[in-house]
Amino acid sequence: MISASTKRNTLAAILFLAAAMPAYAHVGAGTTSSFTAGFMHPLSGLDHMTVMIAVGLWAAMKGGRAVWAWPLAFVGVMLAGAAFGMLHVPVPFVEPGILASVVALGLLVALAVDLPVSAGAAIIGLFALFHGHAHGTEVPENAGGLEYMAGFAVATALLHTVGIAAALGLGLRFRSMIRAAGAACAAVGVGLAFGML
Repeated sequence: MISASTKRNTLAAILFLAAAMPAYAHVGAGTTSSFTAGFMHPLSGLDHMTVMIAVGLWAAMKGGRAVWAWPLAFVGVMLAGAAFGMLHVPVPFVEPGILASVVALGLLVALAVDLPVSAGAAIIGLFALFHGHAHGTEVPENAGGLEYMAGFAVATALLHTVGIAAALGLGLRFRSMIRAAGAACAAVGVGLAFGML
């Protein structure tokens, strides 16, 4: 059995690491032609990391099918959005949608919003489309983007797993800490939106 202080320290470490990452995971940042570049991309920006962890936290709070369905919805729609970006299919409001996702998903966790699995998947999928499109538009036309897409899909799934593990590790007795992490995610989104982070 993991002690309560270990659980609290683990969550604090996750939040600290997320806060220490630079917020530049947007169009045009870094190289985009390999699995490693794709894997590192979600880990290189505060907006991406925060959203991926928030999806995991919210899925774990919901429990049941949401634990696997919501992360799967995010990764699946994100890959579709990436394909749209690579094909230059326009998607409006990508950057505002990414910032809104940080705030909204943080608030969904902070407020412990309990939605049907299908409704949660729809919300998550909408935000995943924006994140995926941003990833896809970064792939140069002369590069095969499949390795890059595979890299950011794996990293995204791992970040979802971090959120799920943190929430399940804390358990229901520390639900207030999970909600506080959601509030921190929303605050990060506000900070990014107003250029404070």
